[in-house]
Amino acid sequence: MLGKKKSPPLDPVAIAQAQREREEQEVQVAFQKGITALRDFIAPSSLEFSSTHFQLGTRYARTYYVYGYPRQVYTGWLSGLVNIDEVIDLSMYVYPVESQVVLENLKKKVTQLEAGIQIDSEKGRVRDPGKQAAILDAEEMRDKLQVGEERFFRFGLYFTIYGGSMEELEFISHKIESMLGQQLVYSKAATSQQEQGLNSTIPQMVDQLQIRRNMNTGALSTSFPFTSADLTQDNGILYGINMHNSGLVIFDRFTLENGNSVVFAKSGAGKSFLVKLEALRSMMFGTEIFIIDPENEYERMCEAAGGAYVRLSLSSSTRINPFELPKVVDSEEADNALRSNLITMHGLLRLMMGGAQTQMQGNSQVTMPALAPSEEADLDAALISTYAKAGITNDPLTHTAEPPTISDLYDTLLHMGGNGPQLAQRLRKYTSGTFAGIFSQPSNINIDNPLAVFNVRDLEDELRPVAMYIVLNYIWNKTKTDQKRRILIVDEAWQLMKYEDSANFLFSLAKRARKYNLGVTTITQDVEDFMGSRMGRAIVSNASMQFLLKQSPSAVDVLSDVFKLTSEEKKRLSQFPVGQGLFFAGQNHVHIQIIASPTETGLITTNPGQVADMKAAIAEGEFSQPQGTIDLSNRLSPGSAGSV
Repeated sequence: MLGKKKSPPLDPVAIAQAQREREEQEVQVAFQKGITALRDFIAPSSLEFSSTHFQLGTRYARTYYVYGYPRQVYTGWLSGLVNIDEVIDLSMYVYPVESQVVLENLKKKVTQLEAGIQIDSEKGRVRDPGKQAAILDAEEMRDKLQVGEERFFRFGLYFTIYGGSMEELEFISHKIESMLGQQLVYSKAATSQQEQGLNSTIPQMVDQLQIRRNMNTGALSTSFPFTSADLTQDNGILYGINMHNSGLVIFDRFTLENGNSVVFAKSGAGKSFLVKLEALRSMMFGTEIFIIDPENEYERMCEAAGGAYVRLSLSSSTRINPFELPKVVDSEEADNALRSNLITMHGLLRLMMGGAQTQMQGNSQVTMPALAPSEEADLDAALISTYAKAGITNDPLTHTAEPPTISDLYDTLLHMGGNGPQLAQRLRKYTSGTFAGIFSQPSNINIDNPLAVFNVRDLEDELRPVAMYIVLNYIWNKTKTDQKRRILIVDEAWQLMKYEDSANFLFSLAKRARKYNLGVTTITQDVEDFMGSRMGRAIVSNASMQFLLKQSPSAVDVLSDVFKLTSEEKKRLSQFPVGQGLFFAGQNHVHIQIIASPTETGLITTNPGQVADMKAAIAEGEFSQPQGTIDLSNRLSPGSAGSV
């Protein structure tokens, strides 16, 4: 007999080692379970399916499939669904089919249809037009497949829509079903298959619904999904990113009917950032920039670009004479130069004498003119006489003479009859009173620079609209003298819209700017006052390009009415983060994200935190201050004021 083999005694050390290894494995498994993976961040908090919809966290969703199409589909029929202002996931599955298999099936189908028509004829039934059309379509398809002109596919189209509540989900469902139904495209909710529908519309390339329709190449091509609004041109500057399709918004404003634009945004939404970025990039393509700066926001950018920075204040030595005439080359413009400037001077003087006043008469508002008709007539005669004393008449040859000043007009009014002395007294504060000097002496500024910024921050509130009016006239005269591509930026334009004469002048300038290759950019944060003005609405309608950044709730309704915004655009307008908004160019508009490089941001931002960071970076040598600023001693005429 063979004895049983005795097992070796257990080694206590090995047992302890195995126990430690087992414990370490358990600890490792527990540790791995506690690690947060990427899917933990992107996964919803909960997922609950029902027969007609599913709940993804706090959002409600529903998946649809398209099961019916018309006999003919047209290019772009899917664009309405792609561009709808709702959150939607869209999936398309395309399965190629061998042409030989299709040809054999079509041959059988044609045989069946012809046999059916023959049976109907033998039994005396009325001819069926549907069968005739089906035979023609099948024969046409056979011919194209045979020569390789067409191919055959199986096509599945599914989409998932989302809503914040069941009521919103039902509303969106009805809207989309109606929109597709108008094109005879029929969709249906994936009843009892919502989980499979979700899996089919998320980006994992799994078709679990498998509801398909036969389509040839031509019909399938009409379903091209990339039909969202696109504002990319071969020429132009980069404005930002199209949030609809992540494309670049590269655009040339001068390719539109006119080069005018308006920018509406609440304070801090990024309107000045956008405009300064556009100005910097436009200068790279040779466009000259004029800026009226009421809040000293453009100084750092002007310094970096080597521009002319002109400070206007009662204490500065800068002088601009509004009586100057433009040195125009065009013979027709030269003949009308004096007459045009006289009309401009009438508006300026009305503004200087108090502007039009709005008064209540009964229950209605009535605008009272600053000057009575007899005063207007006397003022007109005094202006003509003042120019004549300086040797300037309607003859263009006399327009090179030294122009008069407001002081000369004051003397003319003082020594003429009628309303002259009274009008002179109303002008005296500009000649020898509080506001004397700045606009009552000959000009000492002659800017020859691709970037010119006029700072009016230090002017008194009463004088600021007058200064903006005179600067606009100065820029307008320079534009007519030398017709280059230019952009005029009028910041805080609501200050001009408060007075009828300055509002009329700004509108006239915007309306005529295209003829002189000038684009006017109007910026304002006071939307209600601007749009409440008749001239304000006219300026907006005369601008081919508009930017709507984040708005206050009170301004959303006003802009929605003017720009015919959809309900979704209206809802987003007060919720946009800083730097995002709606970009309108002609008939197209997109949701845009403004982007700038770190260097550009450092030059144009007015955010106190970013400015402090930039100064710290410069101090530490991580960011170099742009060089190449220009000494304006050779840019401005002798004795002129300006700084870089």
